[in-house]
Amino acid sequence: MEYSCTAYELKCNECGKRFGNRPLSGCPDCLAPLEVVYDLDSARGEFTRESIAAGPANIWRYARLLPIPEGFQPDLPVGFTPLVRARNLGKRIGAVNLYVKNDAVCFPTLSFKDRVVSVALANAQKFGFTTVGCSSTGNLANSVAAQAARLGIKACILVPADLEPAKILNTLVYGARLIRVDGNYDHVNRLCTLIADEYNWGLVNVNLRPYYAEGSKTVGFEIAEQLGWRLPDNVVVPMAGGSLIRKIRKAFRELVYLGLVEDKPVKFFGAQATGCSPISVAVKNGADFIEPQRPNTIARSLAIGNPADGPAAAKMIRGDGGWAEDVSDVEIVSGIQELAETEGIFTETAGGVTTAVTARLYAHGRIRPDETTVVCITGNGLKTTDALAGHYPASRAIRPRLADFDAYLKELDGAVPELELALAGGAHAL
Repeated sequence: MEYSCTAYELKCNECGKRFGNRPLSGCPDCLAPLEVVYDLDSARGEFTRESIAAGPANIWRYARLLPIPEGFQPDLPVGFTPLVRARNLGKRIGAVNLYVKNDAVCFPTLSFKDRVVSVALANAQKFGFTTVGCSSTGNLANSVAAQAARLGIKACILVPADLEPAKILNTLVYGARLIRVDGNYDHVNRLCTLIADEYNWGLVNVNLRPYYAEGSKTVGFEIAEQLGWRLPDNVVVPMAGGSLIRKIRKAFRELVYLGLVEDKPVKFFGAQATGCSPISVAVKNGADFIEPQRPNTIARSLAIGNPADGPAAAKMIRGDGGWAEDVSDVEIVSGIQELAETEGIFTETAGGVTTAVTARLYAHGRIRPDETTVVCITGNGLKTTDALAGHYPASRAIRPRLADFDAYLKELDGAVPELELALAGGAHAL
């Protein structure tokens, strides 16, 4: 089945100059980022609740408002992940109407990056790239490698040398070339910018970035649809480059413009790790600029010290009455445990950040208990199990005898209160 889309093109965020459609991420004149803009009026009457419901149960149900080439035939069912009512977590942190948008189960590589990559690679094929790649802190590497393999395109992935072993393995298994760089993400990204020009490759978060970023809108579309075509009061979003939080807002505004949802104020709350929190610091200081940081946190998927969309994200958060918070590595681990223990959702370190920040926002009164709040979980905990190393020591084995089982059960029952206190003490103080 072919999917049609609304007319779109690239536009400079600052000077407003338009560039049609080509692999370009920044304005040559003012150096500001480019963004995809649509002829939304032409979508009226065609992008409706009914037409969306009749579409596939994946992101392509929103194809009319995605930048995909004419005649594109997607066959990878990415997205449309669960929106889970988080009653148990809500009881712990004082929230009545709390939801988790669970992209820890996004197909095919268990992170929200599958959304953005699917849109980016559709355009990579249109532009004739035979090799694609990215700079990545892990999840993007996994997704580019997997989807390039499915499309029969060569992939070359660049990552910081200290990336989690599971994410490296989850890239190599798809047959991609992986290059470890002695430096942090910002070093890797600068190198990728040079590579894109020199080798004429399609790097999804460099020369394909405007198209790539639009895939994030599908998180916002799904939230509104899964809430019964309503907007929430609050959304809590992890921030690395700062694009996702802005694109969720863009999705909401497009739905309002087309009359699919009723307009209402929505506050956006950004979540970062204290060891890499340039956007959070800018929001707290009311700054219009980002002061770059050297990352030092276990949340490597958020460890971007000089985020491309940071200034725009900080401005947007303040403009909508939201806030940003950051939490320590200890709190991140506690957040992972809290979400798993209450809702049965195992998230990576970025999700630990978001969960811990959400708890703090309620504790500080920035979110009221009765407000409808959506927490965005963007990746699966199986990718960052090293963050929990040492927190769950292996138990001793028992003989296969009922008497041994009875004795060991009594032993465990006596130790449970102390064990629970040790494991959860940090989480409950978030």
